[in-house]
Amino acid sequence: MSPGGSHHLSHHLSRRLAIIALVLLGSVLIAGWAYQRELRRIWFVLHVFDGSEQAEHFRHMDQIFPVRVFHRSGPESVLPIGPALNMPSSYVFDGQSKSTTKLLEDTDTTGLLVMRNGQIVHEHYGRGNDASSHAMSWSVGKSVVSLLVGLAVQDGLIQSIDDPLTRYAPELAGTAYEGVSLKQALQMSSGVRWSEDYSNSDSDVMRFGRTFALGGSLVNFARTLPREHAPGTFNRYNSLDVQVLGLALRHATGLPLATYLEKRLWSRMGMSADGDWLLDDTGTEFAAGGINVTLRDYARIGQLCLQNGRWQGEQLVPAAWIAASHHPDAPHLLPGARANADSPFGYGYLWWVPEAVDGPYTAMGVYNQFIYIDPAHQVVIAKTSANHRYGTTNDETSFREAETLALFKAITSALDLQSSSKAD
Repeated sequence: MSPGGSHHLSHHLSRRLAIIALVLLGSVLIAGWAYQRELRRIWFVLHVFDGSEQAEHFRHMDQIFPVRVFHRSGPESVLPIGPALNMPSSYVFDGQSKSTTKLLEDTDTTGLLVMRNGQIVHEHYGRGNDASSHAMSWSVGKSVVSLLVGLAVQDGLIQSIDDPLTRYAPELAGTAYEGVSLKQALQMSSGVRWSEDYSNSDSDVMRFGRTFALGGSLVNFARTLPREHAPGTFNRYNSLDVQVLGLALRHATGLPLATYLEKRLWSRMGMSADGDWLLDDTGTEFAAGGINVTLRDYARIGQLCLQNGRWQGEQLVPAAWIAASHHPDAPHLLPGARANADSPFGYGYLWWVPEAVDGPYTAMGVYNQFIYIDPAHQVVIAKTSANHRYGTTNDETSFREAETLALFKAITSALDLQSSSKAD
């Protein structure tokens, strides 16, 4: 071989070795990043309800869990600015006057947006969030799943919500969900025995959270749960009811939940930003509460519902589905204390109905998340929070939700008072 050929071979080998080294380095970096995310996920799961600060985590859940992005499209829809709300300094709860500022601080509020007649009248961010921040939905996302079920029915992909879950998710055969209809799961009336206690590390919801976060099998987990009541007779809040609905939806549509959300809503509403949906290690969405979007986009979801599924002149979600979603249709679902329910709030299709069938309704998630809709007063309120005390005591878990609803009623009253003053 000539000296020139030897030099060329040496140069070629050097380049190949450099490329191999870069590939190996990249692999190490990727593996290190994945390992770091795995460690963050384990830490998060262990400290999710122990009083740890959570605001930073809820902005960056995609750094803790794998996610699937659902993309926005087209011009951003305008949310007009209306007359500024004079935020009430206090509200009445449990017969006592309470401080608005203290409640917002105590619940680590990261965003509060109030709309009246389709206009933003108040918008505030805290704990490091701004208008571009993603915020974790938790169980607020359940109400988005309700919209997706309604769309799948409209698309003819689900024949009827009276169909059994096993028609669309046959792997649920042999579990406590065999014989449960989609409607019964939508109404948290599956009859499956369940404990949604965030202060008890051995409760069903905490075991479910660990199973999902650490990549365990959803169906195998469902096999551990017995039947407690006949389906459709008792309203017991059960996050797994929504997870199995997500499984049925994926089979029915042939698409991941995030992709179906993008196709049917997110790409058509002029949202402010892409969103993402938490996944387990098998690529399955956390249907029970894994959506992450901006505060304004949560408000857009509320406004869509307030407008009976209509958006910018187009009927995106059937009006009849929106109406049925917040009108309980059986005694065990009606608002008020009752023996056949575990909450005094009423329940529709994954929407809470706090006081009256024709009154306000709300999506509600742990850590004090809300999309609150008051059709009679044309009010939408979106609240994102990271209440680090949530789940540490029963008061933080239940009273804070009822107390926040009292604040929302005070906000609505303040808006009515402002309107009356201007009219005079």
